[in-house]
Parts: sequence; C-alpha cells; structure tokens
Amino acid sequence: MSDLNFSLTLPGEKDPLPQTIAARTRRVYDALATVYPVATYFFHTKAHSYVLKHSGIQNGDRVLEIASGSGEMLRHLANINPDGVTIGLDLSPKMAAGAQKRVREEHPGTSAHCGAVDVRSLPFADASFDAVVCCYLIELLGREDIYRTLQEVRRVLRPGGRFSLVVIGQNRTLFRHAYRVGASIVRAYWGRLVESETPEMLQDCGLTVVGDQYLLQGFYPSRVLISQPTAEAGLAQAKAQSSGDSSYFHAT
Repeated sequence: MSDLNFSLTLPGEKDPLPQTIAARTRRVYDALATVYPVATYFFHTKAHSYVLKHSGIQNGDRVLEIASGSGEMLRHLANINPDGVTIGLDLSPKMAAGAQKRVREEHPGTSAHCGAVDVRSLPFADASFDAVVCCYLIELLGREDIYRTLQEVRRVLRPGGRFSLVVIGQNRTLFRHAYRVGASIVRAYWGRLVESETPEMLQDCGLTVVGDQYLLQGFYPSRVLISQPTAEAGLAQAKAQSSGDSSYFHAT
C-alpha cells in the first residue's frame, strides 16, 4: 500500500478523513510494533475469541488473515489449524516481521507465514482460501480502498468459505466521541469509525452477512460480522429456515 491514499466523507461526519499517504500510517505502526500487543490484550481478545469460535475454520484449511498486526490472532489461527496453511499480511514491515517471528517460535511445526503485502491486490489465485479473517483494518482505509479490499477478499474466498470481519463498534456514545477526538489528533493511527456502513459494503461486494455480534471489552466496543459469498449464503439460509434451525444466525 505504498501509494495508498485516504479520502472518505461519511454521512454525519464533520471531519472527513483527510488526504494521508500510507507511508505515514506505516511509520506509526512500525513505531508501535513492540507495544501494540498490549492494546490487543486489553481491547481485542474478546472479539478474537468470538471469531475463532464462529469462523468455521477447520484443521487442514487454507486460512488468510489480512492486517495481522503484531500477530496475536495469527498465532491463534495457526494453533487451531496445525495441519493447514495459515498466511498473514500486514502493511507494516515491522509488524509483519514480528508476527512471523512469534508464530514460528510458538508453532514451529505449522505452515504459517506473515509478510508485508498490499491488501488491495492480493497475490493469490481466485478461490484459494477456505477462510479469510480481518480485524480492525477498514477504519484506516478510504472508501474506494475498502471496496477494493472487500472485492479481493471475495475473489480469493473459496465456495462455501467464510469471511470474518471485526470492526470498531459505534454503539457506545462516550466511546464514539472519545474515538473521534483521538482520530482528529492522530488520523494515521485511529482512522475513523465505519461500522454502521460495513454490512452494506459487504453486500455490495458480493458477501452476505450470516453472523452479526456486538461485543464489549472494558469500554471498547467491537462488532464481528461473519459473511459468505452471496449465492452460497442465500442457499445456507434457505436450508436453515426449511429445517427450522434459526441458530445459523447469531443475534445482533
């Protein structure tokens, strides 16, 4: 994403994301690479656990995580998929290198890798992954790049696969206001909140939400959206409804 350009105006936003080069964001996250796991531990672990439970990942799968950060989720994915292939990607070379080192140290016998790659143009063949996971990324992307990333996810996802997306929640008023203050100071780190638009963007990119859950860890809200390619999601929904099984869908 060396030339990534952030620009987005959302309805109701008084301070739309300004033009920001990706190098700035990469520098911020490179600088925070050694301490970022602390933030993950305090704010992200609950959402990560939910994804691991509902992602549909089975041992032996090909799994892709985009925006691996310092590798907390990547290590969990490698742990539940010891006989499969687990690949992580991140914009920050230092983050990716740290994640690679940790996952190799903790799971030396697994096929797990992490590298710095532009997620808008994934270097993988069509339908090459059984599952894709993405946590807390799209807040840092401009609208066009969100669509490009989601379209790439849809492209590399195999028939019947699931895409697990975690975004920062907007359902806590005080947090929402505090986040916007932080974002106005350091846009390259905070980005801006996009959760309310995310289901529509997924749908626009050929992904239908089949699981939707809000979670709260301390004061930090997250929303987990599990989606599948639209045609397959519709078929699964029809089968669930015909069998009277409403448990296929998670409560909002």
